[in-house]
Amino acid sequence: MIKNNITAYGGKIRSGDRVKVLAGKDKGKKGKVLQVLGEKNRASVEGINLMIKHMRPRKQGEKGQKIEFPAPLNISNLLLICPKCNRSVRIKYKFLEKTGDKKAKKVRICGKCKELLD
Repeated sequence: MIKNNITAYGGKIRSGDRVKVLAGKDKGKKGKVLQVLGEKNRASVEGINLMIKHMRPRKQGEKGQKIEFPAPLNISNLLLICPKCNRSVRIKYKFLEKTGDKKAKKVRICGKCKELLD
């Protein structure tokens, strides 16, 4: 159980990031993160790990449907793509200097080109 609503995976991958898949049936493919499920360490990626759900007809005379949706992947199988150097990279962290009353802000940086990702 996770206490104080702290995400288990540490927030390395966020929605809107471009990622590369490292394992599974879609290995090597790239896509944009649609949703991150922090408590389960999973993320849904656009066009990756597509599943089909069969929906029954709700009213008489209506037809059933097949709905295709991206199922969540484990975050350990994803690697962030840096928007600056366009390579898949590990994420490092850096604290920006505090200004006045505000605390030092923790930001993500690229492990290769050292550019800010946030």
